[in-house]
This record gives sequence, structure tokens and C-alpha cells, in this order.
Amino acid sequence: MTPGRLSDIQRFAWLRLARTETVGPVAFDHLLTRYGTPERALSALPDLSRKGGRAVPLSLPPREAIEQELETGEKLGARLICGCEPDFPPRLAALDPPPPVLWALGRAELLSQPSLAIVGARIASAAGQRFARQLATDLGTAGHVIVSGMARGIDGAAHEGSLATGAVAVLGGGVGDIYPPEHDRLHARLAAEGCVVSESAPDRRAQAKDFPRRNRIISGLSLGVIVVEAELKSGSLITARLAAEQGRDVFAVPGSPLDPRSKGTNDLIRQGAILCEGAEDVLRSLSGQTHLREHDHRYEPAPDMDIDHDALRERLAALLSPTPVSRDDLVRAAAAPASAVMAALVELSLAGRAELLDGGLVAGV
Repeated sequence: MTPGRLSDIQRFAWLRLARTETVGPVAFDHLLTRYGTPERALSALPDLSRKGGRAVPLSLPPREAIEQELETGEKLGARLICGCEPDFPPRLAALDPPPPVLWALGRAELLSQPSLAIVGARIASAAGQRFARQLATDLGTAGHVIVSGMARGIDGAAHEGSLATGAVAVLGGGVGDIYPPEHDRLHARLAAEGCVVSESAPDRRAQAKDFPRRNRIISGLSLGVIVVEAELKSGSLITARLAAEQGRDVFAVPGSPLDPRSKGTNDLIRQGAILCEGAEDVLRSLSGQTHLREHDHRYEPAPDMDIDHDALRERLAALLSPTPVSRDDLVRAAAAPASAVMAALVELSLAGRAELLDGGLVAGV
């Protein structure tokens, strides 16, 4: 399947595959590479899960559930953008793998413009919020869309400072899930003047497990991530780590050693993050940034190889443990071609015997 705008039938199959149990971004990308189209991949799933050792074959999402998601998005005024379509954000498409789908409410064209993320503490200081608001205004004036997560504190201040120039909010729940509730007016302004985006179904309520995926999109949309305030164990530091893994710049605003909200940002600077005392520091660093290479999304069916797939699959299952291991290490340990190893790992994940993680990691379950 070559990149292009999908028909309604193709869009339905694409979304149905993305919503299938145990099919995350890694498995989705592999299945399309292996089978060429979502329709062929959907047809193969029950048999693949059986091969992986699942007692009851994997069932596909009911067609009614997919129709309901599409209707809900349409009622909200949101757009579904599939990963192979030309208006899918290019920086997000460069991730390996990107999220299969995005729902966008508002000005979806903002997602493809040069963007920077500003994130930080929910219980932020007044000074931190003022700095984030002004930084967002200055970077927006310089031509950058500002991305954040619509949380309390630094996120909300960053959105307020960038609404006039371009603001994007990435949510853990669906684009219609207003959280925290006191940001109802901010959500309405973002939907009208900026863009609200999520890979979840439009009416999904956010759960704790959704926020790491949300953070990955925040950094994935952005040329760099700026952390204004963060304690040592916070979601903002997860976003910074994801940005570094994605090859994006990480900036940190220094703060007083007496404030716990500065410990995370000061530690980022110790680890090599770029010190940010204002927009000039960010713009100076970005001026030398190289362009990201987009992930290749030309999906063509892969030829079958002369390999004992059953034996390879069980060999890989024996190599897995609850401790994540890289796919490259598994390829070396199994002494098999990477494509065959990936096919076996997807079968194990569909059977619930492995978990495919972002960053090229796999864990046993």
C-alpha cells in the first residue's frame, strides 16, 4: 500500500486493525509490512494468534464499534488521520514506528508546522507558569507551534501563551475528554483556535496507561522539548527521555536547588540537556538542527522465507523474560533474519505471550 488518502473502506479497515486487541504501533507496522494492506492483515490475525499459542483465536473488534468511533468523531467535528496519509504529521511519521492513527479536533494543519513542546510540573510555581507563558509567546512569535499536554500548571500556561500563534494539545484520553475538568474553557479555545489531538478513540476517558503514549506523541510532533519545572520522578522527564531517544533536542530551565520542582530540570542539564533561559537559547540551538528522515511507509507484502517458523517462535519465547530486551539482541540470540524474528514476535504478542514495547524492546508476559 503506497502512501495516499484512503477510501472510506480502507480507512475503516485501517482503524479496525489499529483497535484490535494486542495490536500496538509495533505490531501494526509489522503487519502492514508483511501483508501489504490492513484488510489482508485483519484476515490473517486469527490464524497468527493461534500459531502464537493463543487458546482462543483472536477476535476482531466488532464492525459496530468501529462505526460508532467514526460517528462519534464526526459528531465532535474531529478528523481521523491515518498513518499512511499525506497530511499525517511528518515528524510523527519519522518515528519507528509512528502511531497508526490520530484524531484531530481543530486546525489539523498546525500538526505539520515547525513545533516545540513545553512541558512541566502540574503543581507549578507562579514564576514557572509566567516563564512558560512568556516562552510560548516568544517562540510562537518566532514561527513555532507550541505543543503541550493540557495538564494543570506549566502545560496550561504554555497553551495560554501560544493560542494566538499556534497551540496543539495532545491528550491521553480522546479529543472529547476534557481533563482536568477546570480546563473546559481552555479545551474549547484550543479546539477553535488551535488543535486537540489524540491517538485514542474520541470519547475515551484517559487512564494512567495512556499518558506515556501521550508523551511520546508530544515529543514526536516537536523539534525539541523544553522542560520548565519537574521533580525527579515526573511525566515531564519521561517526555524528555522520549525526545532524546527520538533524536530531538532536550532543553531544561534551571532553577533554585531549594525547590523540588527544579531538581528534575537541573538534573537534565547535568545529563547534557541544553540550558534554556529564554527563547534565544532554543532558537540558537535549532538553527543547526538537521532534518529528520521520514520512516518509509511503502507497505508491500513480504515474501515467505524458508524458515521453521514454529521452532523459531518457541525459541524466542524461551529467550524472553519480564525484563525488556532489545529486538536486535533477540535477533543475535536466535541467529535468524530480523524479519523472521519480528514475525514470530508479533505472533507471540497476538497470543498474549510477549509485549512489544516502544524503543525496540520486547518483554515476556
